[in-house]
Amino acid sequence: LLDFPGKSACTVFLAGCDMNCPFCHNSGLIDGSAPSLMSDAELLVFLKKRLGLLDGVAFTGGEPLLRKELPQLLSDIKKLGYAVKLDTNGAHPAELKALIEKALVDYVAMDIKNSPEKYPKTAGSDNIKIEDIKSSIAILLEAGIDYEFRTTVVKPLHDEASFKEIAPMIKGAKRYFLQAFMEREAVRDPELKAPSREEMESYAEIVRPFVESVELRGI
Repeated sequence: LLDFPGKSACTVFLAGCDMNCPFCHNSGLIDGSAPSLMSDAELLVFLKKRLGLLDGVAFTGGEPLLRKELPQLLSDIKKLGYAVKLDTNGAHPAELKALIEKALVDYVAMDIKNSPEKYPKTAGSDNIKIEDIKSSIAILLEAGIDYEFRTTVVKPLHDEASFKEIAPMIKGAKRYFLQAFMEREAVRDPELKAPSREEMESYAEIVRPFVESVELRGI
């Protein structure tokens, strides 16, 4: 009931990611080496049995857009009558645009990791192309489908300066969520901490003049 706004949904985790965020809660999926628990065919059988019970399917990871077979799988799911939500890190604008143009996604949640300068450290990769991130933002702003941008706020990776730079990047967006980092054993860097409510509120105020709706999660 939480992963796909307004819908009861099944959430599908796809392994493999081209980022290595030190605060990732799904770090076991990053290298893609975990054995699959279900094939595409088995997933479709699962979903057929739940027609009338579920409204949608949310794909997360890892990074779903790394999967070459994703368009066909989404097409098969759409034919069953389900709405599809996609979680993405925004590093694959061409693949994102193709799914939207083929009407294979109904809702996209894109992570905004940090300000451009801090993106490599926050995403755990020096191979980040900030222009790809900006292209994905522009695609969602213009696509006409429902979407959200979101940032997982982590101490000490984020500060006021971060959000002063993030805000103009997503200017004109419908919806932006600031998600409080949650300390868990699965997180690679045990030194990372959750921000306070006061800090979260102050960051939200920085972004509000640029975005229609800014909300907090996880606090």
